[in-house]
Amino acid sequence: MKKQWTLTTAAASAMLILAACGGNEGNTEEAPENGGMNNNSEQEMNDEEAAEDPEGADELADMGEQDMPEAETDDLPEVVAEVNGEEIERDEFAVTYENMFMQAAQQAQMTGEEIDQQELQEELVQNMVDLELMVQEAEEQGFEASEEEVNELFDELAAQSGMESGDEFVAALEEQGEDVENLQEEAEMQIKVDELIASEAGDVDPSEEEVEEYYEQLVAQQEEMAGGEGGEEMEMPEFEEIQPELEEQLRAEQEAEYSQTLAQELRENADVTIHL
Repeated sequence: MKKQWTLTTAAASAMLILAACGGNEGNTEEAPENGGMNNNSEQEMNDEEAAEDPEGADELADMGEQDMPEAETDDLPEVVAEVNGEEIERDEFAVTYENMFMQAAQQAQMTGEEIDQQELQEELVQNMVDLELMVQEAEEQGFEASEEEVNELFDELAAQSGMESGDEFVAALEEQGEDVENLQEEAEMQIKVDELIASEAGDVDPSEEEVEEYYEQLVAQQEEMAGGEGGEEMEMPEFEEIQPELEEQLRAEQEAEYSQTLAQELRENADVTIHL
C-alpha cells in the first residue's frame, strides 16, 4: 500500500505560488504579502529607497539575481526507508523533499545560510517514518475519515493558504501537478493520525493559567526582539483579545509534542530500515 506524504508541504507550496503570482487572477485587489499596497505603490517605495541607499539597492538586486539551488534527488535509492514492511519509495520522498527544499532555499536566500541537503533529507525521512508508524497504528485501531472531515480539512488548509474554499485549494494543487486522488488519500491519512493522537493524548485543553503564561512568554520575546539592534517596537494585543487564538496555538503545540512521544514509543517495537 503506497501512501503519499505531500499534503502539508503542498499546502505550503500553494501559499508560496499564490504569493509569487500575486494571488488569484480574479482577486487582484487583495495583496496580503505587501500589507495591502498595490504593485505601483510598492514599486514607488522601492525606487525611493534605492535612491536613498544605492548600496542597499545593489545588495537587493544581487540577492534577486542569485540562482536558486536545486534539490539533490538523483542519488536517492529506489526505496528510501522500510517501516514494518511498508516501503517509502524514492518518488514519494522526492516530491515531498523538493517542496520542503524549495521553502528552505527561499529562507536561505534571505538569511545567507547554506543548506545542508544531507541533514535536510535525514530530517525528512525520520519525519516520514514517524508518520508512517502513526498511520499504521491508526489503521490498526480502526480510525476512519469521513468525506465531511476531508472537506473540512481542505477548507482549513485553504484558509491557511489565503484561499476562499477547499475546492480552490485543490484546484491550485492540481495546477501544480498534484493528483486529486492522492490528495484525498493524504487528507484521510492526516485525519486518522489526528484522531489517533487525540484519543491517546486525551484532554489537552490548556488551562487559563497555562495560556496566560504562554502569553507572557510571547510578550517577553517581543520585547527582546524590539530591544535588539534595529528592532521596531510593536504593541502586543491585550490577552483577552487573542485568548482563543493563544489557546488553539498552545493546544496544537501540546499535541505536536505528544505526537513525537507517541512516534518514539511506536519505534520501540517497529522494524525500521533507512537506506539514505
